[in-house]
Amino acid sequence: MVRLFVFLAAVQLVILVLALIGSLSADRVRNMPRTLWVIVILLVPLLGPLAYFIWGRPVAPPREGGPIRSNGPRPTSPDDDPEFLRSMDTEQSRRDRELLAQWERDLEKNDE
Repeated sequence: MVRLFVFLAAVQLVILVLALIGSLSADRVRNMPRTLWVIVILLVPLLGPLAYFIWGRPVAPPREGGPIRSNGPRPTSPDDDPEFLRSMDTEQSRRDRELLAQWERDLEKNDE
């Protein structure tokens, strides 16, 4: 049982050190000033560092080539998206429609 307590104390110490390093080395922290985060991390055992990791760590910037997040409202379906509707009316789709119409005329001519 003593080994378990020693192990849990070591884990708590590691989490505390990681939270302190993270809060002091980050450019910006969320939800509270950096000084207040350091006080919470030091004075509230285990819950302070965990709270920092959940609510205080800065959000990572988007990676190169990663998904782009926009804060604006997103269309609910493709036909509400003007960009999608513009892409539907491209030169290739016009040629495809003309080719389909030509095939339909050929089929009607062959049926006669």
